[in-house]
Amino acid sequence: MRRSSKEEKRAVRAEYWRELIAEQKRSGVSVQRFCEDRGLTEQSFYVWRKRLKKETPMQFALVQTGSTGDTGGGEAALEVVLKTGERLRIGSRVNVAALRLVLDALRA
Repeated sequence: MRRSSKEEKRAVRAEYWRELIAEQKRSGVSVQRFCEDRGLTEQSFYVWRKRLKKETPMQFALVQTGSTGDTGGGEAALEVVLKTGERLRIGSRVNVAALRLVLDALRA
């Protein structure tokens, strides 16, 4: 099913803001400074960040099992690579309660 022109524009705009929000996060500068440097309003930044956070379900890019090389003191039983490129290495002796807390934080 083809998207309407309005939906396409919204998707383009959402991607634009997604990229800006990621850029701000990587930059390490405050939202205020980031917005000032780019001629954006903080209000728009925060509105889009909240909107996109609600819309974006957690998506995994890749799941590998087995040894993935150096994991800082032991082999990982499971490695989850998020769409953002971040990696979550889970050892075979992981504390199940701690793992649940991490997964809940990722879903938030």
